[in-house]
Amino acid sequence: MNQGALSHIKVLDLSRVLAGPWCAQILGDLGADVIKVENPDGGDDTRGWGPPFMPDKAGGQGDAAYYLCANRNKRSIAVNLREPEGQALVRKLAAQSDVIIENYKTGSLKRFGLDYDSIKENNPAIVYCSVTGFGQTGPNAHLPGYDFLIQAMGGLMSVTGEDAPVKVGVPIVDLFTGVYAAGAILAALVARDQGKGGQSIDMALFDVQAAMLANQACNYLVGGKVPGRMGNRHPNIVPYQDFPTADGRIAVAVGADRQFRSFAEVLGRPEWGDDPRYARNAGRVEYREELCGEIASIMRTRTSAEWRSALDGKGIPCGPIQALDGVFSEPQVRERGLTFQMDVTGSGPATLVANPMRLSATPPCYASPPPRFAEHTAEVLQERLGLSQIEVDELRKAGILA
Repeated sequence: MNQGALSHIKVLDLSRVLAGPWCAQILGDLGADVIKVENPDGGDDTRGWGPPFMPDKAGGQGDAAYYLCANRNKRSIAVNLREPEGQALVRKLAAQSDVIIENYKTGSLKRFGLDYDSIKENNPAIVYCSVTGFGQTGPNAHLPGYDFLIQAMGGLMSVTGEDAPVKVGVPIVDLFTGVYAAGAILAALVARDQGKGGQSIDMALFDVQAAMLANQACNYLVGGKVPGRMGNRHPNIVPYQDFPTADGRIAVAVGADRQFRSFAEVLGRPEWGDDPRYARNAGRVEYREELCGEIASIMRTRTSAEWRSALDGKGIPCGPIQALDGVFSEPQVRERGLTFQMDVTGSGPATLVANPMRLSATPPCYASPPPRFAEHTAEVLQERLGLSQIEVDELRKAGILA
């Protein structure tokens, strides 16, 4: 971990569930020393979000796979923030940290003396990132935020699905918020290194969801037409969807006019390349139904594998619609090292998904597995705050630590 780009950075992770922990994991993968602060009543909720669970070597139940996906490269401590002694311990850790990540309800950490204004009094260089559903301001600032709720309220479900609105199959708003938060933290650290001091970062799931609407949002804001659900079709590009084949379906992504000419040739319809209805993308969008109906009829005549071979040979982007067993058996996954194994304390080896960042000099590292609950409480408090084992034991007896 000391070789990582962020090996000089200390992160105090007060967050739980996904958006905040995902952000902290990114920083940990890049070498930061991340301390995950959990409540003594079982810790992060995602530890129990299963099945599946990692088996425990002692015959019990380990942590859920959900928890494992977002918490490697961290050390776990459990501190009771409802007690003044617990609050004081975390404030001392905050005073020597570079970054704090929290996703408590807006304003709730103030009563613990762990809000940005309180922390910066003793640590003006702190980069303090708050992750909430709707941000620190506005009429919805007091509301809790959950990925599914934000997908619904933030417009994503209105453009996802076919006959009915559908959420994305992974908690994409949480994940994007974690990535945006990590980027904001890195920018704030660069600004601090330039002498601009620490700062607070206000990350809202709703804001991120609005930004993620990207071309759909811009289509609406520029064109004035509310977009609807189009299933696997693209609102601005044709043909850019899946089509039935003789034995399944295949995704085709023809993003340029020159690609369409090649695509038409593979389909045995080279005249489409000069057809005024289809030669340009704008025309193909206008005549979408006619064109895609003809394409579908032709593609039903051959298997997915046959079409993939023919289209790949002409440089036409295409691919199968795969389940996860197909994804993780792809040679590309093995070549790129997209999975790796770590020994989880008390459970044994677990296969996890690698960080996708590829840095030539300071690549992501996997120094420690997702920690078991409160695994490092004594270690961290002795190392960071100089507490003795006797003091740690006394705080445990008093219900301050777990």
